[in-house]
Amino acid sequence: MYRFRRLRRDERIRSILQETRLHPKDLIYPLFVTEGMDSKNPVESMPGVFQYSIDRLDEILEQVREAGIGGILLFGIPHHKDPQGSQAYAADGITQRAVRFMKEKYPELYLVVDVCLCEYTSHGHCGMVNGDEILNDETLPYLTKMAVSLAEAGADMVAPSDMMDGRVAAIRAGLDQAGFTQVPIMAYSAKFASAYYGPFRDAAHSAPGFGDRRSYQMDCANGKEALREMEADIAEGADIVMVKPALTCLDVLKEAALSFTLPLAVYNVSGEYAMVKAAAERGWIDERRIVMENLTAMKRAGAKIIITYHALDAVKWI
Repeated sequence: MYRFRRLRRDERIRSILQETRLHPKDLIYPLFVTEGMDSKNPVESMPGVFQYSIDRLDEILEQVREAGIGGILLFGIPHHKDPQGSQAYAADGITQRAVRFMKEKYPELYLVVDVCLCEYTSHGHCGMVNGDEILNDETLPYLTKMAVSLAEAGADMVAPSDMMDGRVAAIRAGLDQAGFTQVPIMAYSAKFASAYYGPFRDAAHSAPGFGDRRSYQMDCANGKEALREMEADIAEGADIVMVKPALTCLDVLKEAALSFTLPLAVYNVSGEYAMVKAAAERGWIDERRIVMENLTAMKRAGAKIIITYHALDAVKWI
């Protein structure tokens, strides 16, 4: 009989033999920036998460810098919304102004910026609409304009999350034509139409005004289709591909790790965060152990990058 427990006898040997290790640089912290002054608005469904006005960003960015976290994923929340999402690609838009602020004061932080129209459109969908239909090809020029405007503001990386077909190719061509050949694309490639996104829509004010997003986000039952989506985005020029949400899609993440050599990202989304926080507040779970177990499972499955609202807490526990 082989005695596996010999190598589990105490913490010293367990630590030596641990196969999967988390590092602060594995983590990216999502950040919401809003219009106005002196604003730090709590997101009620996400304890510990806030919307910050630009003049209040220092207090959170200092924490991120001191924690040694890998980077920031930025989302902007404009006051003005219209059917074309014009503030998404305006030179003086809230997100562009936040990017310039962050790159001037915190150049050492790696800044990834979400590219999608849902926070900026009056109808709340990720693309242009015609009646009840979400238009694909007509949306691509707007996403490209947004990505280029963010690169012009100083974004280190752009991350299209809209799930329109062909958007990676369109954005890559637009960035290259504008002279931003060195700006990488992290594509939300396998983004499922998930109920776990609910709290995010509170944070980003991005709930659709009609219908839902199942005509462009993926069916949660379709793992093979997810791999085809990722393969297509890689062919179109994505530098990193993402699986979202994390916990219900670890099988997809593992299959992607076995299929592709590009770096993989995973998004530990708002609903996953909120459930942990709610249970921990009631004393039902050990928050530290649950968070570290979840994040370790994501890395074990193949994630090189883990986007998580737990990042600031997790770096204290690693």
